[in-house]
Amino acid sequence: MSPTTPQMLALASALCSAVSTMLIQRGLRHANFYAGFWINIVVGMIGLWSVVLLMVPADAYHWSAVPYFVLSGVVGTAAGRLFRVVAIEKVGAPVAASINNLSPFIATIVLGTILLSQSGRHIGFRVCHLLYPLLSASCFGVVAILRKLGLGYAGPLFDSAINNTAAMVAATVFVLASGKRGALVCNGRSLLYFIGSGIAENTGVFLVLVALGFGEVSVVTPLAGTAPLFVLLLTVLFLGGEQLSGRIVVGAVFIVLGVFLLTGANRLLAGG
Repeated sequence: MSPTTPQMLALASALCSAVSTMLIQRGLRHANFYAGFWINIVVGMIGLWSVVLLMVPADAYHWSAVPYFVLSGVVGTAAGRLFRVVAIEKVGAPVAASINNLSPFIATIVLGTILLSQSGRHIGFRVCHLLYPLLSASCFGVVAILRKLGLGYAGPLFDSAINNTAAMVAATVFVLASGKRGALVCNGRSLLYFIGSGIAENTGVFLVLVALGFGEVSVVTPLAGTAPLFVLLLTVLFLGGEQLSGRIVVGAVFIVLGVFLLTGANRLLAGG
């Protein structure tokens, strides 16, 4: 295996995450966040269990890890993806993708967030709506902690399958309890966008797990965190720069730089 394979897999994961974000935004033009959130999770559950049943032997199903993965699915994945889809609807894909990369107490990230909040005045979203991507980032942080505990008992594929199953159950309960069952109905085009976003997002998760299996966390994580830059590029290529401003571009760059500095710039520059 080439020494650069983990880096390429991490970058491919970031690209998949960016594609998923853009597809969700396109789907939300003719549907609502309930449908986007629920379909995204269902697609992930089906895809991951298909991979697990094909690739993971039965004796590798360690059920002692299930409580950690269930909790991470309910608290992290279900809530995180809900807030992520709402964030894309409220503040747009570039801002949502950037703030989803947040880690606390890093000066460059804080500066990036300030710039993104200022951009709301120019592209039409309320600054308070930045709460949604911040909540999403916090939920995904919970996933990382709980998964780390559970991975001491079982492998990453089994983890992801249980995680997404729990998230799907939680998502379904949430939609039904909200009385929004009819909101899951969407037109054919939005359905295709949401299915595509689910495939892209969960492919990205799988790629980063493979990258972590072959490379160092300090190398893989900053590269996987470049998704906001891919979102900016895709926004220019496919949406003509819609929902972009100079502040959003600079803010996104600062946030990615913060993740880069936090997770091991020296190791990355040294080639792992």
